[in-house]
Amino acid sequence: MNLDFTQLVPYLPFILEGIWATLKFVAVALVFGSILGVLLALCKIGSIMFLRWFADAYTSVFRGTPLILQLMIIYFAVPQLTGYDITAFTSAVLAFGLNSAAYISEIIRAGINAVDKGQVEAAQALGIPYKAMMKDIILPQAFKNILPALMNEFITLTKESALVSVIGYLDLMRRAQVVGAELYRNFEPLLFVGLIYWLMVMGLTLIGRQVERRMRASD
Repeated sequence: MNLDFTQLVPYLPFILEGIWATLKFVAVALVFGSILGVLLALCKIGSIMFLRWFADAYTSVFRGTPLILQLMIIYFAVPQLTGYDITAFTSAVLAFGLNSAAYISEIIRAGINAVDKGQVEAAQALGIPYKAMMKDIILPQAFKNILPALMNEFITLTKESALVSVIGYLDLMRRAQVVGAELYRNFEPLLFVGLIYWLMVMGLTLIGRQVERRMRASD
């Protein structure tokens, strides 16, 4: 096995910068996807048929097509239609945020439906407005139930972030490919970057478990 990891040493700063590049767009996409996911979930459980139909159609489209296809449509096809270029970062945030929103909306919808309906009836009997009921009573309880599923979605999104390398965004995967092309050695940079991805996922897993423990302790 002709392995030589010492050749990576000069490229370590370049590769490690990819951690920030990756986490930056993933974090923005998660915030965007979470906000949109909550809105879609509320549309799905609401009484307005058009909004329910729209939310269901949205989820069907984004869950039923590959994420890489959505990413390439936003980066390559949308500029063809609009005449305006979209940066790789913006394309990544939009594609991952819109895709994640579809999954998060289903997770939140299931969590809301799992809350005892008696609490909804009690809140309505007390005359609590719908928005206040959802914000202060239903959503906090639903969040406790869906936290493991949400953390799993965040972890999946972090791993799938490597797909942005196909549009030239200098994330971890793209930087590993650049280093591999310069060294004519791909195994070492790819293995090193794989270790970094694993450490990031393990970090998210530990954070999720810690949050779960604190939420159980607060019950």
